[in-house]
Amino acid sequence: WSSDVCSSDLLDSPSTTGAYAFTLTPGRNMVMSVDAAIYPRKPIQRVGVAPLTSMYQTGENDRRMAYDWRPEIHDSDGLSILNGQGEWLWRPLVNPRSLRVNTFVDNNPRGFGLLQRDRRFANYQDDGVFYEKRPSTWVTPHDDWGKGSVMLVEIPTKDETFDNIVAFWTYKNGFAAGDSKSISYRLNWGMNPPGASSTLAQVSRTLAGNGGIAGVKPRNDRRKFVIDFEGATLGEPNAENVVEANVNIAGGTVAGQVLQQIDGHDHMWRLVLEVVAETDATVELRANLVAGDRSLTETWVYQWLKE
Repeated sequence: WSSDVCSSDLLDSPSTTGAYAFTLTPGRNMVMSVDAAIYPRKPIQRVGVAPLTSMYQTGENDRRMAYDWRPEIHDSDGLSILNGQGEWLWRPLVNPRSLRVNTFVDNNPRGFGLLQRDRRFANYQDDGVFYEKRPSTWVTPHDDWGKGSVMLVEIPTKDETFDNIVAFWTYKNGFAAGDSKSISYRLNWGMNPPGASSTLAQVSRTLAGNGGIAGVKPRNDRRKFVIDFEGATLGEPNAENVVEANVNIAGGTVAGQVLQQIDGHDHMWRLVLEVVAETDATVELRANLVAGDRSLTETWVYQWLKE
């Protein structure tokens, strides 16, 4: 089965009318091209374009649901974004205690997706649903989407049968009544969708726990983040420029920072951050590895709420 399959559907509601055309191309990855014409009848403040849903219950960086015998339970482990400035972002997913909405402001995004990067059975131990085989999904706009945001919604869940993760694009100014809007994009489902840079190392693992010195002087008033970056660019010789961490924080301070190459792994570097939150603050973190003015990795982004 290799030929394209086409279909179309009409949209009609009290607030909007329009039409959608879908072209499916089967293969190793399933690819769907979506073309839509939207005609709002009423003002719509927030329009969700290319919505994706997934599930994240527990994982390496979020062990709140660790009463289950399986080490990790998730269909996706992160949101990847290639923004309009050409920066690759990686936001590990969490299962929050309360509803959490993150907004990634952008202009003409180049793509985004909910990805399952961890492909090791040993990290799930589920021989029934095989979470390590869950496909990733990547969205590629066919045209300029202008100003807006990629939005990530994380909903608390205790049940892996519920999709509690949502990601979509929304336009900055929404739609006005009487507008006409054409939207075109491609969806790509598969084990290895195109949402990855060929020139930058990726975040391969995010671990989190109490701060301090494990087994000696742990501190629950701090949070320790361990971020592993892995890729060929980290194994290249850097005679003139050493590998350094570029770290930014808001809502807290970095009390300790260590960057080192993992012994025996030429292409892997580990960044350890000891973070102290300001009183009742949400801590926003960003980190990537650089050599001089050159970025070696995608940018890790994270949000920590001290609870």
